[in-house]
Amino acid sequence: MSRMRNFSIVIVLFFFANVFSQEKVVDSLQNVLKNSKDDIQTATVLNQLASAYQDFDPKMLKENAEKALVLSRKIDFASAEGTALLSLGNAGIISGNYAEALVNFQNAQIVFEKELQGKPSNHLELKNGLARAYGSMGIVFSEQNSYAKALQNHLKAIKLYEETGQELKVAQVSNNIGVVYQSQNQEFKALDYFLKCFKIQEKNKLSSGITATNIGKIYLKQKNYPEALKYFQLAQTRFEQFPDARGLGELLTHFGRYYQLQNKNVEAISSFEKALIEFKTIDDKFGSSDTYYYLGQFYLQQKEYQKALENTRKSLAYAKELDLLESVQNSELSLSAIYEKMGQTNESLKHLKLYGIAKDSLQNRENIRQMVQAEMNFEFDKKESLLQKEQEKKEIVYEEEIKRHQMQILFSILFVILIFGIVFLIYNRMQLKKTLTLQKELAEYEQKALHLQMNPHFVFNCLGSISSFIVQNGTDSAIKYLAKFSKLMRLTLEYSKEALIPIDKEIESLQNYLELEQLRFNQVFDFTITKSADIEDDLALPPLLLQPFVENAIIHGLIPKQEKGQIDISFELEGENLLCTISDNGVGLEASQKLKEQSVSIHKSMALDITKKRLEMMETSTQKKSFVTIEEIVDDGVVKGTKVVLHLPVQYLERL
Repeated sequence: MSRMRNFSIVIVLFFFANVFSQEKVVDSLQNVLKNSKDDIQTATVLNQLASAYQDFDPKMLKENAEKALVLSRKIDFASAEGTALLSLGNAGIISGNYAEALVNFQNAQIVFEKELQGKPSNHLELKNGLARAYGSMGIVFSEQNSYAKALQNHLKAIKLYEETGQELKVAQVSNNIGVVYQSQNQEFKALDYFLKCFKIQEKNKLSSGITATNIGKIYLKQKNYPEALKYFQLAQTRFEQFPDARGLGELLTHFGRYYQLQNKNVEAISSFEKALIEFKTIDDKFGSSDTYYYLGQFYLQQKEYQKALENTRKSLAYAKELDLLESVQNSELSLSAIYEKMGQTNESLKHLKLYGIAKDSLQNRENIRQMVQAEMNFEFDKKESLLQKEQEKKEIVYEEEIKRHQMQILFSILFVILIFGIVFLIYNRMQLKKTLTLQKELAEYEQKALHLQMNPHFVFNCLGSISSFIVQNGTDSAIKYLAKFSKLMRLTLEYSKEALIPIDKEIESLQNYLELEQLRFNQVFDFTITKSADIEDDLALPPLLLQPFVENAIIHGLIPKQEKGQIDISFELEGENLLCTISDNGVGLEASQKLKEQSVSIHKSMALDITKKRLEMMETSTQKKSFVTIEEIVDDGVVKGTKVVLHLPVQYLERL
């Protein structure tokens, strides 16, 4: 009997709606349909009409759902198509065509899942539709005793409803899961889900009478009578707040069972009779059959066989009218037991045979149902398998698309970085080139400035030499000296504005200068100037770069020496460097330094400082090493003179 009772509970919960105002809703929707502006609105209203007809006119439910399905497919309106398929599935449940219902629910699942893959803006609506599809399939499988599949689909539904925040739907599905577990005699699991449903209903101040009744039934079966009474009383209070004749009749029947187990016979009879009154108000023969059966069992226990017989016969009559073979079987067995107690053996055997017939019929029906169920499950599993394979393919394609998209993004980022890097490098090179150009120009200007500083210094020294020369040597020698001096000045002025001059011009200038110094100091020294054959004519160097070192060699190296002096100047190539060497056989660095310290007139040599700066500027502009080395020439521990070497970068006139 419990299985039949669960069926009514599921159906009541599944078609949860406000049945008292549906006709008004239908009239309102019909008016909206007449004034519909487009196909989208029409499809939506047709689905709403189908839902409105669901509780009182299954034919119109199916008709409007079919219209909505055709139109939604025509305009490619996925959410409306899925909703229409759900309504057609409901029509199949109402008509008892579970195979057709299952096909429609499964097609609705396909529609919603396919649409959800595109991440649409109405994903919450589609998720709720998919949850309804799973929940509906769960109900079908539950009614077909495919409890594993029922639970699988109910759990999928409840997960989706939790994701979308549909708390009331979570309660509804939780109750259905509880019914499935109860049908499998797994009371503790059933109790968990009934309690979950009850808490949500209480929180939202909804009718929780049926759920409280289910909870009380489980506690009653577990012989936890205080908890059973607690929830039966809660259910009674809720039915007073939210009237439901069918639910109240169910509650009163189980109240009767509770009182029967508590040996409160008066209360038990009263509850059973009140339950029958409630069922009769809505002509619920299903509930009445159940209650008459329990009442007959009560009187059989009390040994009031006539009353037991009367109530059991009424239960059997309703069961036969409703073609409830399980109830017929139970009632026939009960009648056989009652007649046996009354001593009417023939009647007892008669009903025992009828019990056997009902049992065989039930078994045959169960076999047929199982065959249909097996066929339905095969088709479902086949379709589910195809769907799973299709889903796997889609997931593989989707993963590949994600990988390809990620690679495209990665390559795009790398490309942007590469372009940015190239632009940055070009810009950086331009800036570097600009900086180097500026640095080179600055170095050249500084070279010229230093060169210009050298000119007056050199002229000043020469004029001083002329003055001394005239005093010491007379007019004729002075004229000869002035001729050489004018030639040297002409060369100096000619190249004073140039950053570089040909090496031959530098040698010519040095030649004139040394000849002047020979005249000035009465030929106290000789000199030689040599150039390597490897040096090309267009090799260049800054003007007046060697003159200060030559002057220093004469004044501080040779003049203090009391014997004939010698200056040797050479130009050679060493790799990418031009080596300019100035050697003298003077007193040497150390002796020269001591003579300077002992001199009364301290003369600070600006020329050497300026030349060092010029070398630094040359290094900056050419990015190559430019430096000078000065060392004493020593032979067997005896100082033989000084050697100055200028290391200059090789530069050419045509490359400027």
